[in-house]
Amino acid sequence: VQLVQSRGGLVQPGDSLTLSCAASDRAYSRHAMGWFRQVPGKEREFVATLVWRDDSTSYADFAKGRFTISGDNAKNTVYLQMNSLKFEDTAVYYCAARSRPTYYSATDYGAQSDYDYWGQGTQVTVAS
Repeated sequence: VQLVQSRGGLVQPGDSLTLSCAASDRAYSRHAMGWFRQVPGKEREFVATLVWRDDSTSYADFAKGRFTISGDNAKNTVYLQMNSLKFEDTAVYYCAARSRPTYYSATDYGAQSDYDYWGQGTQVTVAS
C-alpha cells in the first residue's frame, strides 16, 4: 500500500497548514490512520489519530486545541489541519495507517507499533 502525503511547507508562526494523506488501498488503512512527527535527533512522536470504526480521535497534548484530524472514508484520505503553528511544530510529519482491526477508541492507538504502514514524510517548517 502507498500512503501519499501532500507537501508541507514553510509557514510563519501563527499560520495554518493542512496536510493530507491518501491511501492507495482501503484494505490496508481501513481501521485507523494517524499522524506522527519527528525532528532530527529525537524519537518520532504521536500527533493525532482517527479510528474509522467509531470516528474517534485522539491528540497529543501539544496538538489539542490547535490541530484537527479528519478523514474522508470514500477517498481513503486523512487530513491534519494545523492552526496557530509554533516554531516547535517544525518537524517531518508522517502519515500512518493501521490494517489490523481496532477494538478500542483512538486514545489507545498512540504508539508507532500500532501502525503498519507509513507515508514518506513531509517537512513542515515554522519560521519567521
